[in-house]
Amino acid sequence: NIGYAQAVKVGNTIYLSGSAGWGTMNEALKLAYDRIDKTLKAYNIGFANVVKENLYTTALDSVITYKDIRLTYYGNDFPAATWVEVKRLYDPGLIVEIEVIAVLPEKENTEE
Repeated sequence: NIGYAQAVKVGNTIYLSGSAGWGTMNEALKLAYDRIDKTLKAYNIGFANVVKENLYTTALDSVITYKDIRLTYYGNDFPAATWVEVKRLYDPGLIVEIEVIAVLPEKENTEE
Protein backbone atom coordinates (compact mmCIF):
# COMPACT_ATOMS: atom_id res chain seq x y z
CA ASN A 1 0.00 0.00 0.00
CA ILE A 2 2.88 2.42 0.49
CA GLY A 3 4.29 1.93 -3.01
CA TYR A 4 7.88 0.70 -3.19
CA ALA A 5 10.00 -1.93 -4.91
CA GLN A 6 11.99 -4.48 -2.91
CA ALA A 7 14.95 -3.84 -5.18
CA VAL A 8 15.79 -1.56 -8.08
CA LYS A 9 18.62 -2.15 -10.54
CA VAL A 10 20.33 0.87 -12.08
CA GLY A 11 23.23 -0.04 -14.31
CA ASN A 12 25.32 -2.55 -12.36
CA THR A 13 24.03 -1.36 -8.97
CA ILE A 14 21.20 -2.93 -6.97
CA TYR A 15 19.42 -0.81 -4.35
CA LEU A 16 17.56 -2.95 -1.83
CA SER A 17 14.74 -1.45 0.20
CA GLY A 18 14.85 -1.94 3.93
CA SER A 19 14.30 -5.49 5.15
CA ALA A 20 12.70 -5.41 8.57
CA GLY A 21 12.68 -7.67 11.59
CA TRP A 22 10.69 -8.08 14.79
CA GLY A 23 10.76 -10.18 17.95
CA THR A 24 13.98 -10.40 19.93
CA MET A 25 16.92 -8.57 18.37
CA ASN A 26 18.80 -11.72 17.40
CA GLU A 27 15.64 -13.04 15.69
CA ALA A 28 14.99 -9.68 14.04
CA LEU A 29 18.51 -9.40 12.67
CA LYS A 30 18.43 -12.95 11.28
CA LEU A 31 15.04 -12.30 9.67
CA ALA A 32 16.21 -9.07 8.04
CA TYR A 33 19.52 -10.52 6.80
CA ASP A 34 17.77 -13.67 5.52
CA ARG A 35 15.40 -11.49 3.49
CA ILE A 36 18.32 -9.50 2.10
CA ASP A 37 20.06 -12.77 1.21
CA LYS A 38 16.97 -13.96 -0.67
CA THR A 39 16.79 -10.73 -2.68
CA LEU A 40 20.52 -10.78 -3.47
CA LYS A 41 20.23 -14.39 -4.66
CA ALA A 42 17.45 -13.33 -7.05
CA TYR A 43 20.17 -11.29 -8.79
CA ASN A 44 22.67 -14.18 -8.57
CA ILE A 45 24.86 -12.31 -6.10
CA GLY A 46 25.54 -12.46 -2.37
CA PHE A 47 26.74 -10.41 0.57
CA ALA A 48 30.22 -10.15 -0.97
CA ASN A 49 28.62 -7.79 -3.51
CA VAL A 50 27.21 -5.46 -0.84
CA VAL A 51 29.11 -2.17 -0.72
CA LYS A 52 26.90 -0.15 1.66
CA GLU A 53 24.62 -1.03 4.56
CA ASN A 54 22.27 1.30 6.43
CA LEU A 55 20.75 -0.15 9.59
CA TYR A 56 17.94 1.56 11.48
CA THR A 57 16.85 0.28 14.88
CA THR A 58 14.86 1.26 17.91
CA ALA A 59 17.50 -0.38 20.15
CA LEU A 60 21.07 0.24 19.00
CA ASP A 61 22.69 -1.24 22.10
CA SER A 62 20.87 -4.50 21.40
CA VAL A 63 22.12 -4.53 17.79
CA ILE A 64 25.65 -4.03 19.08
CA THR A 65 25.16 -6.97 21.46
CA TYR A 66 24.24 -9.24 18.53
CA LYS A 67 26.57 -7.70 15.92
CA ASP A 68 28.33 -11.05 15.40
CA ILE A 69 25.23 -12.32 13.58
CA ARG A 70 26.52 -10.28 10.62
CA LEU A 71 29.55 -12.61 10.41
CA THR A 72 27.21 -15.37 9.26
CA TYR A 73 26.30 -13.28 6.23
CA TYR A 74 29.34 -11.10 5.47
CA GLY A 75 32.14 -13.29 6.77
CA ASN A 76 35.06 -10.89 7.18
CA ASP A 77 34.27 -8.81 4.07
CA PHE A 78 32.21 -5.97 5.52
CA PRO A 79 30.69 -3.11 3.52
CA ALA A 80 30.71 0.55 4.45
CA ALA A 81 27.98 0.85 7.08
CA THR A 82 25.89 3.30 9.04
CA TRP A 83 23.85 2.25 12.08
CA VAL A 84 21.27 4.65 13.48
CA GLU A 85 18.88 4.47 16.42
CA VAL A 86 15.44 5.86 15.63
CA LYS A 87 12.34 6.50 17.69
CA ARG A 88 10.25 4.06 15.63
CA LEU A 89 10.02 2.34 12.26
CA TYR A 90 7.09 2.30 9.80
CA ASP A 91 5.30 -0.45 11.72
CA PRO A 92 5.57 0.06 15.50
CA GLY A 93 6.19 -3.70 15.96
CA LEU A 94 9.43 -3.57 13.97
CA ILE A 95 12.73 -3.16 15.81
CA VAL A 96 15.26 -3.20 12.97
CA GLU A 97 15.34 -2.34 9.28
CA ILE A 98 18.36 -2.84 7.04
CA GLU A 99 18.87 -1.52 3.53
CA VAL A 100 21.84 -2.30 1.33
CA ILE A 101 23.43 -1.32 -1.94
CA ALA A 102 25.12 -4.06 -3.96
CA VAL A 103 27.19 -3.97 -7.11
CA LEU A 104 26.94 -6.64 -9.78
CA PRO A 105 30.24 -8.13 -10.95
CA GLU A 106 31.48 -6.76 -14.23
CA LYS A 107 30.95 -9.15 -17.09
CA GLU A 108 34.13 -10.66 -18.42
CA ASN A 109 34.88 -9.79 -21.99
CA THR A 110 35.25 -13.16 -23.71
CA GLU A 111 35.56 -11.72 -27.22
CA GLU A 112 39.05 -11.19 -28.66
